[in-house]
Amino acid sequence: MNWIEVAALLFPAGYSITERDNFLSGSARVGEFDVAVVGTTEHAPIGVEIALAQAKFILQTVREHPGRPILILVDTQGQRLRHRDEMLGINSYMAHLGKCVDLARRSGHKIIGLVYDQALSGGFITSGLMADACYALPDATIRVMGLPAMARITKVPEERLIELAASNPVFAPGPENYARMGGIEAIWQGDLGASLAKALQDAPQADSRSALGQARGGRKLAQSVIDAILAGRNVLAP
Repeated sequence: MNWIEVAALLFPAGYSITERDNFLSGSARVGEFDVAVVGTTEHAPIGVEIALAQAKFILQTVREHPGRPILILVDTQGQRLRHRDEMLGINSYMAHLGKCVDLARRSGHKIIGLVYDQALSGGFITSGLMADACYALPDATIRVMGLPAMARITKVPEERLIELAASNPVFAPGPENYARMGGIEAIWQGDLGASLAKALQDAPQADSRSALGQARGGRKLAQSVIDAILAGRNVLAP
């Protein structure tokens, strides 16, 4: 689904969103909320230009529209794999983007992520996964890495990874598996505008993804390790 179709379903009362070089920015009205909208389209690779453009938009929203909720529309193939971007320090640009999202949150902005098409690796980590809560559409593609590429890097046979993916969501792509791990709050179906309005009303005050992953059976140890560290216990103790 392209971003225009998604925007029409999210914002039936209308919106003002522009696309430039796969970068989306603008505003819309959702229920009682005026919402700032930022994101990417066409499976955009996140290079230094898009990372800076997103960071600039978020900082501008914090400065000019205090407290306005922010919706991050996610469609990315991950960070751009080019020598130029690596030499310029793409990791620092993406870290800067993540810090800007966190600054907005600390400044009182509710932040919702929506994976409407594709979300891969670092481009997802510094966008949708930085939100207060991230959601996905049913046909979205979400993964850290494809299983063939994972097999080449880890030297684990692809057939074995496929077996592991059947029982362990960490190895498996798709929004359902990321929902099991707590990375995705829920998969939206039906009235997307109503779903977004509810998500803004219910935006969590604290990061509960590890607890959610534990409750859903997708991450069985993350929350217990966090609890042990906070309590000063030995995380390796039985």
